[in-house]
Amino acid sequence: MLQKRIDDQPTISRQMVREAEGAFHSHLKRVGLKRTGQRDTILRTFLDTRDHLSTDELYRLVKKQDHTIGFTTVYRTLKLLADCGLASEVAFHDGIARYEHQYQRRNHHHMVCTECGSSVEFFSPDIERIEQEIGRKNKYLPTRHSFQIYGVCAKCQKKQKRG
Repeated sequence: MLQKRIDDQPTISRQMVREAEGAFHSHLKRVGLKRTGQRDTILRTFLDTRDHLSTDELYRLVKKQDHTIGFTTVYRTLKLLADCGLASEVAFHDGIARYEHQYQRRNHHHMVCTECGSSVEFFSPDIERIEQEIGRKNKYLPTRHSFQIYGVCAKCQKKQKRG
């Protein structure tokens, strides 16, 4: 079972939701799409969760808010959220694409158990420093990165020793 995310803030404030909505609406306008109530419901539902969500999981949560929203709308809206930087895709060991919100979150990384699929988020200033250093050396301005460590969690290690 995937664990909940670790955040600097346990919840997202109303002000942050309004700011995220503003960023999303600006993106929609830039790409020639309309702002809709369904897209706003999907965004708010997504921002309210602290989980790494698959499209299916988000769809189930959204249906509780508005039963008229279809799976395709959720799927397309998640892609739009990723395109404008409000979400990022996270690939864990199970092959299911999951998303987490990135609005005003500091960079973080994941350790993923290859046995049970659990994950742990961690922060590392050393990785941030290395990212900037590599960017300077190669004349790049780093804007984002993805870093995951795969291994076996303590619980699964204990199972392996018993077995």
